[in-house]
Amino acid sequence: MGTPVTAEDRESALEPLAELVARRGVVVLSGAGLSTESGIPDYRGETGSRRRGSPMTYQEFTGSPEARRRYWARSHAGWRTIARAEPNAGHRAVERLRRSSHVSAVITQNVDGLHRAAGTRQAVELHGGLDRVVCLTCRHLTPRAELDRRLTELNGDFRQATAQADGDALLPDELVASFRVAPCEECGGVLKPDVVFFGESVPKPRVERCFELVAAGQVLLVLGSSLTVMSGLRFVRRAARDGTPVAIVNQGPTRGDELAVARIALPLGAALTDLADRVSGTAPLPLR
Repeated sequence: MGTPVTAEDRESALEPLAELVARRGVVVLSGAGLSTESGIPDYRGETGSRRRGSPMTYQEFTGSPEARRRYWARSHAGWRTIARAEPNAGHRAVERLRRSSHVSAVITQNVDGLHRAAGTRQAVELHGGLDRVVCLTCRHLTPRAELDRRLTELNGDFRQATAQADGDALLPDELVASFRVAPCEECGGVLKPDVVFFGESVPKPRVERCFELVAAGQVLLVLGSSLTVMSGLRFVRRAARDGTPVAIVNQGPTRGDELAVARIALPLGAALTDLADRVSGTAPLPLR
């Protein structure tokens, strides 16, 4: 256990970040670490270190009926944890900063929908959302709740399990082997969660939109992301290249640390709440 962070220590650490945020035009780039206080484990932080198994790849999912059965069995079990999760203090603080006009845009690498649930309806979900399902044949979109109902009808009251960061759960092989997968009701095609799997590309228009938001921002604020994959790191590199200040709040090292003008290792919920308290009660400062 580390030494507890005092309010005075937190206030001192947040000072350079508060100065940046007070000048408005902040683009938030959030990662899995922002959702750990909502009970959703991350990939590489303290909760992610206990993760077992590898996430499903797009190539596995599309190429193997057995892989799809394994994915949907585990995902159906883990979905209950994701569906019950609620926004935490960090999500609510981001929304407060957006409402006070300090945050101009939110880009999230998370697929849990918690920014939307906190009121940030226009957040760009870079990797999609687990609460939607898409047919790979006809592209018909349906709510995940509807698929959950169908899978429950096919498989009974499925075993409760603890979800991982991408919403799946570890299950015994015998439960996976007996699981029945639901096809698309429109065309009978293969259903996939409306998220970007490992090995799959983020849709180009979505990436371009994120680059536009970063280019229009005055500060890029990274929250709870190790920036291990290029999907998020590219925006940090673009901001730094363009001379836009990058600030990072994360409890572990990140691949973008050397590009940041402010680097803070604090629990996100408390830190962001303090930050919102400090700056949202005042009008944004004029740009220099």
